[in-house]
Amino acid sequence: MKVLGDGGKKHTILILGASGFLGGAIYKELCSYFKTFGTYRTPNKQLEKNKHFFNYVVEEDDIYEILNATKPTIIISALRGDFSAQVIAHTHVAEYMLEHKTKLIFLSSANVFDAYSKYPSYEDDKTLSHSVYGHFKIKIENMLLRLPKRQVAILRLPMVFGKQSPRIFEILQNLKDKEPIEVFPNLILNVTCDSKVTQQIHYIINRNKYGVYHLGSTDLVHHDDFVKDMVAQFNQNKKVIYKKVYTTNEDRYLAVLPKQNLLPKHLQLLSQDVISELNN
Repeated sequence: MKVLGDGGKKHTILILGASGFLGGAIYKELCSYFKTFGTYRTPNKQLEKNKHFFNYVVEEDDIYEILNATKPTIIISALRGDFSAQVIAHTHVAEYMLEHKTKLIFLSSANVFDAYSKYPSYEDDKTLSHSVYGHFKIKIENMLLRLPKRQVAILRLPMVFGKQSPRIFEILQNLKDKEPIEVFPNLILNVTCDSKVTQQIHYIINRNKYGVYHLGSTDLVHHDDFVKDMVAQFNQNKKVIYKKVYTTNEDRYLAVLPKQNLLPKHLQLLSQDVISELNN
């Protein structure tokens, strides 16, 4: 386990994409403990009044202005938007990091391994993707891995669920409209939830950790079993229509499991914990 001591200095944190599902959850977790700033994309009267939030459209705006205004010691990237624009933005962030010794926590994805289908992936495995999204995440990861090690934490996430997550909203809407819910019977994956990811990020900040982290559940589940168990929790005794989608005849894995950088037991979770969290 890698720890970088900094004498317990107080951090200033900038969350890129703080108005999104995961970025917003991270902001709520950290803002009581650190001086925390965030960016938002869509015009929002409430956020416009909040002096800790900056309007930032990745395709149009210069990230340097916000970096210079907030002077963060830690940047957390939960950005969404045009992939090419994000690559440029992260290039500018990397330049700023080198100049100011700032640390970056980058939210990556299990999709950096989506070309591998026969087994789960671990932190030191070589990334390889067949998807545009996976390629994009790999491009930024590779850029960051060329920076000084202690300044970068790459967090690879599987599917993230939460009460405010787009995935849950879509499932609830489908149930309401009596529309079929898509499931992938041959997909084996691990999962996580927003509340656990935010706790894990808080820990990584407090302990000044760096390197590559796989932040999914420690067990694996079939996508259709997980979705059916989840739906059963908030849709008891009602008929549900499932649409089974087969992308391959064999089981395929899209799972990021930890081996090198293990977090403490209280920060690990099982897939069932995600379902329990949604039901609280």
